Amino acid sequence: MPRLTRFIPLALVVLVATLIFATGWNRYLSLETLRLHGAMLSAWADQYYLLALLALMVVFTVLTASVVPGVFFVTLTAGYLFGPWVGGIATALAATLGALSVYYVGRTALGESLKRKAEADTGLLKRICDGVDRNTFWYVLTARLIVSVPFHMINVAAGVMSAPLRPYLTATFIGLLPAHIIYCWIGSGLHSVLLYDPDPDIHSLFQRFMWPLMGVAFLSMILPLSLKLYKSRLSSSSDRLP
Repeated sequence: MPRLTRFIPLALVVLVATLIFATGWNRYLSLETLRLHGAMLSAWADQYYLLALLALMVVFTVLTASVVPGVFFVTLTAGYLFGPWVGGIATALAATLGALSVYYVGRTALGESLKRKAEADTGLLKRICDGVDRNTFWYVLTARLIVSVPFHMINVAAGVMSAPLRPYLTATFIGLLPAHIIYCWIGSGLHSVLLYDPDPDIHSLFQRFMWPLMGVAFLSMILPLSLKLYKSRLSSSSDRLP
């Protein structure tokens, strides 16, 4: 039985993903859904604020855990309905819970085989596993801030290495929060955009949200470098202590 129970997290993830694709719910993860149904969703969220916020967080957590692409549009919807701060904090928390589900998949069903592969590998998986194992908090925090780093590869690697939960979850939430606030800021701005232009093109959207997107680029490049320099300074300061 222990050999079978360790596959339960993986089976649940596969089951949810299969259900989402089989029912076609993944087709609603698009800007088109917000364009067509945004006013209705906004009215419902105004009337049932806490229920709508909780429902969005549950949907976000499930989609993140099931590794279904398109969760970015749920982040925009959160900003559209709840603004950058409430939407950003709620989706960052939901993404952290979804990441925890994938963490347990890596720790249980995939742990033994992936750990052997990582030990024999010299590629990205081994580098991520080594980084998580060496310093969970700082590595996960930096990796979350660099939004180009594969989100779920970090989750799986943390599970494979049995990373301690407290630094892993704390770094995940803090690292995701800035980008989620920026994306929700974009989502909140879609109110005025869709009001005057129900069918905006990519060029107009990029012009309208150029500065928030530049903020994401800042997170990906400058902030992780600053954290690395800060960490190096802390290490050198501790080395000089008697």
